[in-house]
Amino acid sequence: MGEEPTTTLTVAKLKALCVLNDVSASGKKAELLARLLEAGVDKETLGIEVYDESTATFQPAAAEDETTAEEAVDKGDEADAEAASDAEVEVDDEPTETAEADEPVMLSLEDDETLSVPLPDAEVSEDEVLEAEILEADLIDDVEISLEDEAEKVPLPAATSTSTPLPTSTTDTSPLTLMEMVRRPQAIAVMLTLVLLGAGGWYYVNNQLEPFTADSLRYGDRMGYVITEGSFLASEEYVELVTNQLDDPPNYCKIRLSFQGESTASVTEGTGVELNTQSSDDRLGAVSIRGGQGLSWLAVESVNDMSFSQFDVSGHYPIASKCSDFTTDTTTGQADLKLTTWKELREQVVLATELEFAATLSATAYEGTAFTYGVGGLLGDLEELSPGLGMVIAPIELADFFGNAYITKDATGTSSGWEWRVTGSEKIGSTNMWKVTASHRDVRDFCLGYATMTMWLDADSPWAARQTVDVAISSSEASQTSCSAWQQRGIDAVLPEGELELHHTFERTTLSRGIKAIELGKTYDNRPQANDLNPDSDELADWGVDGTHLPDNSTQRSHPLNLAMACIDEFSGVASGAVTALENDGYVWRAVNEQNGTATEWNLSWVDSDTTAGWLKFAVSGEEGALTCEFIAKGTFDDSITHNRDSIPKALPLHDVEARLMDDQRFPALTGPNGLFTGSGLHDSTRVGYLVVVPGTGFGIDFSDLLDTSGATTVDLQRQWEDGGKDRSFSLLADGTDGRLIGWTSLSVEELA
Repeated sequence: MGEEPTTTLTVAKLKALCVLNDVSASGKKAELLARLLEAGVDKETLGIEVYDESTATFQPAAAEDETTAEEAVDKGDEADAEAASDAEVEVDDEPTETAEADEPVMLSLEDDETLSVPLPDAEVSEDEVLEAEILEADLIDDVEISLEDEAEKVPLPAATSTSTPLPTSTTDTSPLTLMEMVRRPQAIAVMLTLVLLGAGGWYYVNNQLEPFTADSLRYGDRMGYVITEGSFLASEEYVELVTNQLDDPPNYCKIRLSFQGESTASVTEGTGVELNTQSSDDRLGAVSIRGGQGLSWLAVESVNDMSFSQFDVSGHYPIASKCSDFTTDTTTGQADLKLTTWKELREQVVLATELEFAATLSATAYEGTAFTYGVGGLLGDLEELSPGLGMVIAPIELADFFGNAYITKDATGTSSGWEWRVTGSEKIGSTNMWKVTASHRDVRDFCLGYATMTMWLDADSPWAARQTVDVAISSSEASQTSCSAWQQRGIDAVLPEGELELHHTFERTTLSRGIKAIELGKTYDNRPQANDLNPDSDELADWGVDGTHLPDNSTQRSHPLNLAMACIDEFSGVASGAVTALENDGYVWRAVNEQNGTATEWNLSWVDSDTTAGWLKFAVSGEEGALTCEFIAKGTFDDSITHNRDSIPKALPLHDVEARLMDDQRFPALTGPNGLFTGSGLHDSTRVGYLVVVPGTGFGIDFSDLLDTSGATTVDLQRQWEDGGKDRSFSLLADGTDGRLIGWTSLSVEELA
């Protein structure tokens, strides 16, 4: 009599077959086998064997000779069915069967040979088994996993009590390998679904951005980026932002620039040479920079070096008192700009800004420098009008702009006049980044126009990885419709006439990080005090009480203003208005001299107590006591000039400011062949002058709504000369109330062959 058939397949393969045949994969080995038989899986696939008494061995069972327990019931062999059930119960009680039932579900793509890799498993539901198989399937490409070599034999329910012995098989029938299983259509469908689900899961996980706090800059940080879609438009008074840099500026009423190119943003890594005033190397990386009073500070040096492969300039000329809508001149060329800023370590304020530029437009080469002690750069005085606006000309430094703010969805904040908000995330290239929008509050609230930025932030970058800029400033009434009358008066007082627009996009190309983090807010040895080198009160001249001009007793110039004023009485016949005003309560609010051979020419702007105002130009030669005075020209101002002695501030005499600026230890850039001073005096072509501005009306500008304090006094020096075929110029501005240097510019213009 034959024994109950067994299968050579392990629990793992049986469960895999259950998955592929869409039946439950839970339960013990016998249950799995019975379930597969019910599903119609052929016995050859299931590797079923029965015991042959004649040969005393297990032989493969032929499908046509076998009868299942269900068939026995159909034939009325209830007794045999009960026997089969009893046999099945006995199988369940065997400890070996329990152990096999606990084996894991593993998918393998091995060939005909099978290997055994033991893994833990647990009794799980059908859905959980599918999830486990998904995880294991992800490993198929990397690890070859196979099933056990030695198949365990599990007795099956007896088909019938009178079944005949199975014939002896002359050849071994190998069970299907998993590779053969997964080639079936059902398996391909399952695998394709897993691939899609796996890819979707990968996409989901890799698109979940982690919030972050901006990393501090490090000495030696460097980011390469490209500048695209750059455009600049200026009309009316804003044109001077461009043409003031030219030696002989055209009479444009509107100018357009289009530009694009490559750039780098970097933080200088200073050496020990910069720390010669320090007792240690704790501040290594910082650089030494002189401030407006000529004292040495430690600062972080940041550089933006821009190279524009496209730099096209288009100009519009006025026609019949209106600016033409058509471009008259278009010049193509190239330009290089280098913007350097120095931020003081302790107070974290911008000590100085330097803009170096070189441009070739058609047949003309321009080269120059604009140095400002404080915030400056491409947008000039607009930075003073709306602090923080100058940030748009370079990629934003994240730590400086966001501080310790947590960059995450819907985060908001303010920084340097900008209001910002994190709107979500967006993929740039292959990197997912936070997207931030920012709007300049002052520009918006004071109806100056609009200034917006959109930034894409990467936690690995200390600068914005991508940044778009849109700025439009206008004095037109259309942009002021939502402003109050008071605001409109203020806008009219300080905002230049015309329009200014700037649009461009920055996008990162390379990034390298330094090692040492920048430590701000810490003091250092020999740090200057706020009042160092400020003049004492007894050094200031309070000439506004009853004087006629800012005192000037220079020994560097042949005919200082104090000496030249002796000529005024000689012009009573040709310039009676000026003489009468200065003999009474009038004063000189603007004066500038120019050397002309052995003579000095002075141009004085005066105002009388009745607000009549004009100008007088004359020449002085000879020595004190034997002066020669020569009248040159005179005129009056059409615009009303305010007479306000009470608002004239105390100021250093003109000769004291001059002496401070000539100190080449404090201001070395001002002395030399390309500067204003020779080392022992002034260059012959250097002009010296001053300007007093008081609250009130002057040249159509009413300061009374904006200034509640005293006015201001500035001192300016200028020089123009030729050098090797180049037209050169140098201009300087200083604060007359404390002698502080505000800034200077130099320019070289050369006509190319």
